[in-house]
Amino acid sequence: MKLQESGQMYLKAIYVLSQRKPHVRAIDVVEHMGYSKPSVSRAVNVLERGGYLTRDDSGFLYLTDEGKKIASETYERYQLLTELFIMLGVSEEVASDDACRIEHVISDETMHALKTHITKHGGTANHIIDRDKNIM
Repeated sequence: MKLQESGQMYLKAIYVLSQRKPHVRAIDVVEHMGYSKPSVSRAVNVLERGGYLTRDDSGFLYLTDEGKKIASETYERYQLLTELFIMLGVSEEVASDDACRIEHVISDETMHALKTHITKHGGTANHIIDRDKNIM
C-alpha cells in the first residue's frame, strides 16, 4: 500500500505528539491537526489496516516500525526545509507552510544534497524547530 500525502501527515502528527507525551489518542490528533473526529478516525483505521500504526485496548496509538520510519523521515524533511527557507530569509510562518507541502514530494537525492549544503554553510541540518503545534 503506497501511503498518500495525507497519511504521511497523520503519521507525522502522531510522531510529534508521541515526542511530547507518553500516550497519544485519536482525540489528540484531532486537536493537533484541527480535523474532525470522523476524519481522524477514518485515517487511523486506514493507517492501522496498512500496518503503519496499532491501537491498544485503551485507544492509545502506537506507530509501527514502518510508521515510525515514514513519520521521522517526513518530520526530518520538514525541519530541514524549514531551516533552509529561514536561512534564505523567508518568514518562519511561510517557511513552515512551504516545508509542510514540499516534504511529501521532494526526492531523497535532493534532500541529501540540501542536508549536505546546509551543514557545509553553517546550518545544523538537524535543528529542532519549535513549531510542532503548527505541523500538519
